[in-house]
Amino acid sequence: MATTRVHDQLPLEGMPRRLYSCTPSRLNTWLDCRRRYRFTYLDRPQPPKGPAWAHNSVGASVHNALAGWWREPYERRTPLTAAILLTNGWITEGFRDREQSAHWLGRARDLVSGYVATLDPSDDPVGVERTVATRTKVIAVSGRIDRLDRRGDELVVVDYKTGRRPLTQDDARSSLALAIYAVAASRMMRTPCHQVELHHLPTGEVIEWRHSDDSLARHLRRAEEIADEAAAADERYRDRIPAKSTRGAQAGAAEPPAVPPELDEHFAPSPGPLCSWCDFRRHCPEGLAAAPDRTPWDALAD
Repeated sequence: MATTRVHDQLPLEGMPRRLYSCTPSRLNTWLDCRRRYRFTYLDRPQPPKGPAWAHNSVGASVHNALAGWWREPYERRTPLTAAILLTNGWITEGFRDREQSAHWLGRARDLVSGYVATLDPSDDPVGVERTVATRTKVIAVSGRIDRLDRRGDELVVVDYKTGRRPLTQDDARSSLALAIYAVAASRMMRTPCHQVELHHLPTGEVIEWRHSDDSLARHLRRAEEIADEAAAADERYRDRIPAKSTRGAQAGAAEPPAVPPELDEHFAPSPGPLCSWCDFRRHCPEGLAAAPDRTPWDALAD
């Protein structure tokens, strides 16, 4: 007698749909490379990552120092305090040697002290490293905002950037994460939020974009479309990969589960130049062939 699996049955009419729980990072990972999505969010145990990247250490150190600066009492919000916080929290992973780490520590100190010198220390943000969340009929999405300001009667989403690539207004306009943060912050705090900003510390530029209600709604619909695709792939994965794989991960298994070819088709890679920077590069033959190896400090500016 043939059996019908539960997930193959049509959902009962009127039954609420299970929301796809995600972050903007998860949605963007699905867009960028479905194989990396599987490695990151589904395979357990997760395939071993490559070495830490020095540019990520710089970025995390700067973000942590700026968050800490706003948590200091008003009288201590000075450029010197920012430099001290950066030094005390410096992350050393990924650099070629101590000399290179020390050089970048000095550059990062200059970044944070120069940046906070442009700020009004009395203008307390609404939130620093603030987690916001919202939901629709399709997704339950959450994320953490670097800084949330109040300007007049509105909120403004501020995102710090430390990379060497110059930014344009399109970066702010097209950012799915910033739009979702704006929607979530507005709903949680019952305050309008349409403006998003990228603060590029290396150049001192502030790249602004002011969304309309319609453009925010379009971003949210796009997030739902991505979530629909990813959720369907997640279901296929859970159906084909037995639960014992997860139990094995908890027991300390060293290798991720084997993925049959017909399932791997749903998580095809997107090979290209960015494969050089993928944490899971060594596990992806297509990525290895698509782009050259990089040393962990190659993304640092000259």
